[in-house]
Amino acid sequence: MNILVINGSPKGKNSITLHTALFLEKKFAGHSFSYLDAGQKIKAFEKDFSGALEAVRKADLIIFCYPVYTFLVPSQLHRFIELLKAAGLDFSGKAATQLTTSKHFYDITAHRFIEDNCADMGIPFLEGLSADMDDILSEKGQKQAVDWLEFTLWKLSRGEFKRPQTAAGEGIRHSASVPEPVQHDESKKAVIVTDLLPEDSGLKAMIDRFVAVFPYGCDVINIQDFPFMGGCLSCFSCAATGKCVYKDGFDDFLRNTIHKHDAILYAFRIKDHSMGSRFKIYDDRQFCNGHRTVTMGTPFGYLVEGDYAVEENLRMLLEARAQVGGNFLAGVATDEHDVDKEIDALAATVAYAMEKHYTPPQNFLGVGGMKIFRDLIYMMRGLMRADHKFFKSHGQYDFPQKQWKTSLSMYLVGGMMNNPKLKRKLGSKMTDGMIAPYKKVIESA
Repeated sequence: MNILVINGSPKGKNSITLHTALFLEKKFAGHSFSYLDAGQKIKAFEKDFSGALEAVRKADLIIFCYPVYTFLVPSQLHRFIELLKAAGLDFSGKAATQLTTSKHFYDITAHRFIEDNCADMGIPFLEGLSADMDDILSEKGQKQAVDWLEFTLWKLSRGEFKRPQTAAGEGIRHSASVPEPVQHDESKKAVIVTDLLPEDSGLKAMIDRFVAVFPYGCDVINIQDFPFMGGCLSCFSCAATGKCVYKDGFDDFLRNTIHKHDAILYAFRIKDHSMGSRFKIYDDRQFCNGHRTVTMGTPFGYLVEGDYAVEENLRMLLEARAQVGGNFLAGVATDEHDVDKEIDALAATVAYAMEKHYTPPQNFLGVGGMKIFRDLIYMMRGLMRADHKFFKSHGQYDFPQKQWKTSLSMYLVGGMMNNPKLKRKLGSKMTDGMIAPYKKVIESA
């Protein structure tokens, strides 16, 4: 079988993820492996995509191989997929799967992104492998990788694939109307970050209405105008200094232009089940701030053109991004139904959150994501010094094993609960004792 590994890492042959594929090539010598450096050579593929198309044509099985970057694939692979979809290739007789490495921070949204786009292209796909960065260094990780590819080839031989999970939306767009602007209070300011193109008249109308009805000042920044030199290279040059290796000034632009606002909104049209590759460059390049939640407490909001209701993965991604960052998601206004009403509600909610500094507690998406970062930064604090300093000063090292009083009290309660005589004697007093602190709160309210 001809297996094509599409290497989405901008590091090319120095990719950690790629080495899992190279290991599998050694273990499955009966198959022919070929490699395409989609991530490192994306600029060349933008100029001439013929070599990539020829490699795909020859493949029986395509493996998208990449490290997970900010909830999704690296921006370079995102762009490659755009080019692949635009080529209109016939994928009959081919199948696809994926191999990723990460610390399991939202690897699920990255995998779903690939699956949804494969479904768009009519490529049958099989369950991917989500490995830890260091798995291939252990016997257990090596066995899991071999078992995965063996299982994948077995499923492929039986023609058993995953079902596409995307559903067609209504496709009906509703145009926003733009009223006369209200009087704006310039004491607070929001910013709308967009990737607006000249032909995006519907999205522009949504932006214009928000600016008109929003009671505070609002800047609009179009990242189509920013001179990005490229996507994040994951070179870690910014780990100690916070300065990006690129000299396009994005790190200063992000901190001194966008993050200075009291609320941040994003306006985009849905492309390839995401915000598009331009926004992916913007998201990935924010790694100049490392894993530091520097905008926590800042309200977020979205203006979305497209069938948002059917984009399950995108909806979870937007919520998770706000949750992990400690940002209140004020809402998502779309053009699917009553677009004017949704924009007005979003503007009012953002204004309320700015005035009241409203920040609700995190749910599972935020708490779970931050625990992964907490453990990662603590383990790598020697390298990620700026992250370590930030996590320490903001009390984000909430390790449960350091809560000695709670641990000791649980031993005491556990011992009492495991003593039948004592348990009978205490009866309902155990429950009364548990809720006593809560009663005090009610009494003092």
